[in-house]
Amino acid sequence: MVSQVPPADAIRAAGGVLWRAGAAGVEVCLVHRPRYGDWSLPKGKLEPGEHPLRAALREVAEETDVRAVPQARLPSVRYRSEGRPKVVDYWSMRAVGTGGFQPGTEVDEVRWLAVDAAAGLASYRHDAQVLSAFAALPPVTASVVLVRSAQAGGRSAWSGPASGRPLDAEGWAQARWLAPLVALVAPVRLLSASARRCRQTLDPVATLLDLPVEVDDDLDVPPAGQNRDDCASAAARLAGFGAAGTSAVVCGQGAMVSGALKRLSGRSGDFATARGGGWLLAFAGAALLATPDPL
Repeated sequence: MVSQVPPADAIRAAGGVLWRAGAAGVEVCLVHRPRYGDWSLPKGKLEPGEHPLRAALREVAEETDVRAVPQARLPSVRYRSEGRPKVVDYWSMRAVGTGGFQPGTEVDEVRWLAVDAAAGLASYRHDAQVLSAFAALPPVTASVVLVRSAQAGGRSAWSGPASGRPLDAEGWAQARWLAPLVALVAPVRLLSASARRCRQTLDPVATLLDLPVEVDDDLDVPPAGQNRDDCASAAARLAGFGAAGTSAVVCGQGAMVSGALKRLSGRSGDFATARGGGWLLAFAGAALLATPDPL
């Protein structure tokens, strides 16, 4: 779910519905904060310049001592705190590891509960509403990050074929910024369109995760004379990851990104993507869930 732009003076925070498979079904996590005497979803404030998704995973880990992988965007919550507007962004997160919770001054107890029980225990209505949105989601089979290639050098300064234009200094900076963010989904595959700038955009995350970049011409923009929005092959490739339960990062040119998103979502809206930007896609089988989440 794409949230509205927060007010400039808003307090920004992020958190998650952290879940695991229990003996009787899905269990979600609530934390008890002794300072407030409440039960709430784990969350916390963003550090300066921090991306909300990174903040959400960091805060969940700090409060619960659980490592998680993000899956799908959930509704944001808005209320007033300390006399200012506050916006809390939430994601569904699958628990993948724990170091063993130790009570502290911020959080002194953690409980894993069925979703209905958690909604009943939660101290705040907005937490219960986020839990309700989580419960309404079909099981997520895979998360895929779809990335537009980073900034390449100007066409006038490049004498070779357009597909061979490399990233410029700004593009490499964008690619390095993007790498740790897309790595949060724990991808097992990295795929690129055949253009050099697409492959190079994934080089930093390939180094970070020690994964190869696979070149796939199904991700190329349709050639001149064809409808550039007709990205059926790219959309099918992305849906295939959901059907197979494979988390991945996929990079292509802007026209492919917008065309694939239009086909997958069934919407003709604006999917303009900044160079080096991307989208978090959550799949239930081959079906795209809800609205793509811009990174």
